[in-house]
Amino acid sequence: MTNVTPGRPGRFGIGKVFNSTFAVVIRNIGLCLGLALLFSGLPTFLFRLWNDVRVGRLAAGGTSGPGATDPSVLIRDSLFTVVFALVYFIFSLLLQSALVRATIEDLNGKKPGFGDCIQIAIQCLLPTLGIGILVALGVGLASVALLVPGIVLWLGWSVSVPVLVQERLGVFGSMSRSRALAKGSRWSLFGLFLILFILAIAIQLALGMTVYLFGTGIAGSVVGAVISAVVSTIMSVATAVSYVELRQVKEGTSVDELAEIFSQRSAWDCRPASMAPAMLRAHIRPAQAR
Repeated sequence: MTNVTPGRPGRFGIGKVFNSTFAVVIRNIGLCLGLALLFSGLPTFLFRLWNDVRVGRLAAGGTSGPGATDPSVLIRDSLFTVVFALVYFIFSLLLQSALVRATIEDLNGKKPGFGDCIQIAIQCLLPTLGIGILVALGVGLASVALLVPGIVLWLGWSVSVPVLVQERLGVFGSMSRSRALAKGSRWSLFGLFLILFILAIAIQLALGMTVYLFGTGIAGSVVGAVISAVVSTIMSVATAVSYVELRQVKEGTSVDELAEIFSQRSAWDCRPASMAPAMLRAHIRPAQAR
């Protein structure tokens, strides 16, 4: 078990979430890194390898070579980059869903399984993809007008995926529920993610020096994939732990109650909670309304 324990509603603790995040990762280091390497490290490795080959080919042909100015080559490379970005986006959502499942299981004193986490992630992919697209569009449009509204929206929707995976409220229900949970704790969430962002930059700089020493090629691509896997793991687990902490802060909900809610639904059932049995809906309602 971790520091995220049942208790009375209180204040969102950055240190508590930070410590619990690394406790979860350390206890499940093989599972977390395995999922991260599969959904983040592998696609990053393949893209970096392809990009190194492409850059090497262009360098060999020179700036006036056929590959540098051929429209068909430029279009093909651009399309490949767009396709990779879409695949990486989908895989990042799969990783977050899988690690949400792993985190909740761990905090409940259970040993999360690799296959179970992947199964949950795949079965919840479509609504998770819907959330990802809406969040990206909403935050992007708000940021175009002004940076601060974009950050505020992102913080409000930051635990939408954990809500979806755990409570099955559908796309819009999960986003609304996330905003309700984050209300009053947005500055604390901002502080947490800022610390993690700085930590991620430090990791990238430290390992980036290794990439520089190795240069391009397979060795550099491997190091880049490891960086992506580590950063993705920390951010995804931190988001899941934040969801658990927010529920405890807002509603006094314990991890045991979260596990009970999840156990009352089939692992394959990602329908909105409005379609779930009445007994489950009673569990999902905020504690203040019970």
